[in-house]
Amino acid sequence: MQLRFSKILTLLSLLFTTAVVSGQAVEIKVAPEEDAPVISRHIYGHFAEHLGRCIYGGFYVGEDSEIPNTNGVRNDIVEALRALKIPNLRWPGGCFADTYHWKDGIGPKEDRPSILNVWWGNVKEDNSFGTHDFLNMCELLDTEPYLSANVGSGTPQELADWIKYTTHPAGTSPMPDLRAENGREEPWKVKYWGVGNEAWGCGGNMRPEYYADVYRRFATFMTNWNNDDGIYRIASGASGNDYKWTEVLMKNIPKSLIEAIALHHYSVIDWSAKGSAKDFTDDQYFLTMKEALKMEELITRHVAIMDKYDPDKKVDLLVDEWGGWYDVEPGTNPGFLYQQNTMRDAILASASLNIFNNHADRVKMANIAQAVNVLQAVILTEEEKLVLTPTYHVFRMFNVHQDAKLIPLSFISPLWVHKGEALPAISASASEDAAGKVHFSLVNIDDERTHQLELDVAGMNLKTVSGEILTADKIQQYNTFEAPDRVQPKAYTGASLRNGKLRLSLPPASVLVLEATK
Repeated sequence: MQLRFSKILTLLSLLFTTAVVSGQAVEIKVAPEEDAPVISRHIYGHFAEHLGRCIYGGFYVGEDSEIPNTNGVRNDIVEALRALKIPNLRWPGGCFADTYHWKDGIGPKEDRPSILNVWWGNVKEDNSFGTHDFLNMCELLDTEPYLSANVGSGTPQELADWIKYTTHPAGTSPMPDLRAENGREEPWKVKYWGVGNEAWGCGGNMRPEYYADVYRRFATFMTNWNNDDGIYRIASGASGNDYKWTEVLMKNIPKSLIEAIALHHYSVIDWSAKGSAKDFTDDQYFLTMKEALKMEELITRHVAIMDKYDPDKKVDLLVDEWGGWYDVEPGTNPGFLYQQNTMRDAILASASLNIFNNHADRVKMANIAQAVNVLQAVILTEEEKLVLTPTYHVFRMFNVHQDAKLIPLSFISPLWVHKGEALPAISASASEDAAGKVHFSLVNIDDERTHQLELDVAGMNLKTVSGEILTADKIQQYNTFEAPDRVQPKAYTGASLRNGKLRLSLPPASVLVLEATK
């Protein structure tokens, strides 16, 4: 399927075609297919963990804050994320999930017990932001909740009770009655449930064979036997290229007990020396993008394993943690993972989203880490101030692909060559929405050369084209609280549509989204 939807040659093949494609327009064949998959809106999901200032001091400032809020949740964050049309939000972790006991976060806030957040900074967690707060916030955001359950230190009964507490009607059992006592008569709609997180690491350091059995036990008690409640159960999947993990889970978990398997991959140069988020070198930019583009191989190989055991593609692949991970900003708590966000991150995000789009037949959800003030955040805050990052703008530009039908693209990318190594310079995906509008998301990863593109759209009857481009004076550029609009999208008028050809010039290190109408 991938070869049909993104026929970009392997790096080895590209090395032999450099002389042919260098200096010439990149010819992109646009070939709509009737049976092409729909790009799930859930690919554009987000992640909010009890980590640093993501929840406390980020989303949640408390009801008594002078910062405008609704039940303690910042109104400006809600407004900004609604503009992105975020489809889902994953909570409460991450590693934190497998130490989180949901009953600690319900009832009167003054009566809730405190714990030590041993994963992230050894700070006090007072549980003032709990299940009601999160699910009510999702309603404000008009997004679907994705709850990560505690498998590492929890029990099947605890998870079963959480499902009843959140989704069952009052009067049917003790848990929904307890919810009503705590102020919520009507149940919430919670479809997505993660059965643990990173079971191979912070979620329990389990072997895949052991986790498969643990998963089967928990999944059995998550709903009624026929799963009529519509619960969507997500297994804790592999880290990067741990293909054995996927093999064991797909082999040992009955398809009747699983709806999806997760995958985690961060674009990290070196875990012992990750480098600065904003003061990075050209070498570090290249290596970061090398790690980011590995996502293509990871998805392709994990999907091949899934196809072996599930040829009908009943089990989805979710990339529910991804993004750039660098050293924290100087002077900040190393356990809070607060980092700036540059044009490099915009390129990383857009190339990753194109990969997810092009694998829409199997990839049905992805969650960038994380939404606010942590890792590759789309929003940064400082007291009452808020800034939208370059990554935010990518998500806003790309949301035109949500629930649109994928249009397969075929092309040979020119190379971005750096000190003897090479990567494909161009990343692309395309779709057609329900209104018949066609969108192309085009990325020039090369930060040195402009590339000319020629899209063959003959037969599509396109009449008009408009666009929006995101770029900066340098790849290290970023937005600050003092200069929040330094990196932001601008109108693009450089595309011409003539005789079935769509021609354009793509500047170095730029992200372009075109809209064509019939």
